[in-house]
Amino acid sequence: MKLALFDLDNTLLAGDSDFEWAQFLIEQGVLDQEVYEARNVEFYEQYKAGTLDIHEFLDFQLKPLSRHPRAQLEDWRRTFMEERALPLIAPGARELIEGHALGGDLCIVITATNSFVTAPIVQALGIPHLIATEPEQDAEGFTGRVSGVPCFREGKIARLEAWLDRHNLTWLSFLESWFYSDSLNDLPLMGKVTHPVAVDPDATLRRHAEQRGWPIISLRRS
Repeated sequence: MKLALFDLDNTLLAGDSDFEWAQFLIEQGVLDQEVYEARNVEFYEQYKAGTLDIHEFLDFQLKPLSRHPRAQLEDWRRTFMEERALPLIAPGARELIEGHALGGDLCIVITATNSFVTAPIVQALGIPHLIATEPEQDAEGFTGRVSGVPCFREGKIARLEAWLDRHNLTWLSFLESWFYSDSLNDLPLMGKVTHPVAVDPDATLRRHAEQRGWPIISLRRS
């Protein structure tokens, strides 16, 4: 068996769904522009620089989910998908995914972005499995807190290993494994697979890839 892992934002997508979701809510008047826009940009810059405090960011990103009924959130999400998320799918993403799927590989998207935002995007890409940061829920809906370990940096390894364990799999189950990512934040997981691939990488990941002889590809050209 072979394993194909895909980061989502700025990898399969030519943009960041987390950032775009917050911008969408600002444009809809759900979030106050003056309060949220500068913070959204600030967190995104910290992510790109590798300095993001994931718990501080998730407090910012998940709180809006707790302030609105689930039906309203899903209505906004449908509009977000049509207007913002689907147009972000990189031209070469589907071909890459189909190549692994046709080869019988186990395909999983593994992303720091929360599952409420990413689940319909992953479904649209035709990938059957998603490992994402999970928003906490109770009987009344989202609480605004994170459930379990955030799926970020070393947390991606922890969440993946827990997922594999639940499915009676381990790293040793796979003859080969791929991980496609754009970000320096994914270096911990890229070090675990047999085939790390840098996709439209940031400067730090590009430098690491060049030093280690990892493939560097672009999905932003069809």
